[in-house]
Amino acid sequence: MGLTDHIKKIAVIGAGTMGHGIAEVAAYSGYEVYVYDIKQEFLDNALNRIRWSLDKLHSKRMVKEDVDTIMARIKTSLDFEEVVRDADFVIEAVPEKIELKKEIFKRLDELTPQHAILATNTSSLPITEIASATNRPDKVVGMHFFNPPPLMPLVEVIRGEKTSSITMRMTIELAKKFGKQAVTVAKDVPGFIVNRILLRIMSSACWLVTSGNASIEAVDAAARYKLDFPMGVFELADYSGIDVFYYVASAMAERGTKIYDCPLFKEKFEKGEYGVKTGKGFYEYPSPGKYVKPEIPKEAAEDINPVYIIASAINEAAYLISEGIANKYDIDKATMLGLGYPKGILRYADEYGLDTIVNALEELARESGMDDFKPHPYLKEMVNKGLLGVKSGQGFYRYPSYEEEKMENIIIRYEKPIAWILLNRPNKLNALSPKLLSELSTALDKIEENDDIRVVILTGVGRAFSAGADVNSFVGVTPFKATIYSRRFQEITNKIEYFTKPVIMMINGFALGGGMELALSGDFRIASELAMVGQPEINLGIIPGAAGTQRLARLIGASKAKEVIYTGDMYNAYEALEIGMVDKVVPPEHLEEYTRKFALKLAEKPPLALLAAKYAIQLGLETDLWHGEALESRR
Repeated sequence: MGLTDHIKKIAVIGAGTMGHGIAEVAAYSGYEVYVYDIKQEFLDNALNRIRWSLDKLHSKRMVKEDVDTIMARIKTSLDFEEVVRDADFVIEAVPEKIELKKEIFKRLDELTPQHAILATNTSSLPITEIASATNRPDKVVGMHFFNPPPLMPLVEVIRGEKTSSITMRMTIELAKKFGKQAVTVAKDVPGFIVNRILLRIMSSACWLVTSGNASIEAVDAAARYKLDFPMGVFELADYSGIDVFYYVASAMAERGTKIYDCPLFKEKFEKGEYGVKTGKGFYEYPSPGKYVKPEIPKEAAEDINPVYIIASAINEAAYLISEGIANKYDIDKATMLGLGYPKGILRYADEYGLDTIVNALEELARESGMDDFKPHPYLKEMVNKGLLGVKSGQGFYRYPSYEEEKMENIIIRYEKPIAWILLNRPNKLNALSPKLLSELSTALDKIEENDDIRVVILTGVGRAFSAGADVNSFVGVTPFKATIYSRRFQEITNKIEYFTKPVIMMINGFALGGGMELALSGDFRIASELAMVGQPEINLGIIPGAAGTQRLARLIGASKAKEVIYTGDMYNAYEALEIGMVDKVVPPEHLEEYTRKFALKLAEKPPLALLAAKYAIQLGLETDLWHGEALESRR
């Protein structure tokens, strides 16, 4: 019996950008949802936007239930009491005005059943202050979704001073039932995790520009091309709204957070140049509301060391850990899922070196004259202990010693007795190009000849294992050439299937189309809870071309394989586990650790015995029992 099994009715207060998205998530997760707002036009617009979103998700096979069935679970009303009456869980999503929120929570306290949990979607306002308007502060909690809620996988769950442990656990469990990854903020601090980290990056970027150390273009180029952020820092401000960041920073500053008062943001805010929504911000756009990715030359990234962009954010993360506000796993999960970074902010710290980060902070503090940049004692203590990150073998995380060999699209990491093959096109979701496949084949040959390596782990850098073929690489390809490429891809998957060492596929995100076919060729598939897998080729009028039709049928049975391929549906990690497309599902923060331990367990076994067992099983699948037994007896 789950903690949230009694939750049947969810009330959402506010039908705006976040409110209607939260209502949609709750509805497609199977809950009856009642939505309140002050004008009928707001409610009507919310329903239209929900239906539009659901149609999109349904067309991409991301929701499988009929749209009308989901919509039937959503009720709207201008009557506040009707919406919240008998609600088991309430999520408030009104504008970020503390008095408005307190007034709403006072009414919720009066009108909802005593068992109801009252959650606020605030992005920065204090939960404790909001809870003070009620007689049940133990049942008031922060539940911060990210925009757009149907697509963003992260939810921050924030404890107020009097929030009970049972309320926290129920909110986390509900977030999981919504299909979200929850991170815990154990103390009520302004900005929680994501906004605190992001605003430090924004502040550092702003100071670098206003001090004359870098241009806006250089900062954004370094963020895109050196840090592999999905957007430049100023580009993101434009995209999300400069006014949004200005308000969040102001709210945090009012509540005691020391943060650089960026004149660039203030100037844009006062001019009403909010970014994409107004057609002009730090960059110009074709028309208000129309986003076109700014052209930023790659060479501009050479004008700045990216450490200066992220050092203050790492300093903030150290503060969060030292104060018991959040743990390292949740901080890294939050920065990856909330900001779309290819790795957590603490992984960046370990890779650049904590001594390098501390030196950068001391330099920033000295040049700016601001205490904001002074390295936190927690960081300095780690450096003094020699915990420098990858180069010392331990920083925020432990690191086995390894050597790396980099190609254009592939990284080989030799961590004896394991070799990691990393697909390294994170900005393309590790899409498979002829060049990448050629490098992958070369990497496999090198590893096979290395007697120190006993097990191979193949995964992707960033948010995807591989989202499939790089369509741009195949533009203009004739059917004859396509057949050649298909055969070459088949040769690689055959090479993996009959590789002389065990091959583990660590599926850290999307594994679609050709990416899933690649994963099918491995001996084991260990997936993150965030993984989405599928064979969607049928939606493009084609079929899997790298033995996907063959391996999938052998793995999960012909009937189920036909369903997967014919429908082109995507499956989340647990759905994939249920039908046998993956072998194990692990929380994302523990995926690498679990996979490494499993690989080391295999590496302890005699290599020749592993090879004999692998070939007996693989070849036996291609023949009858009698011939299979004969194969086994000869090995």
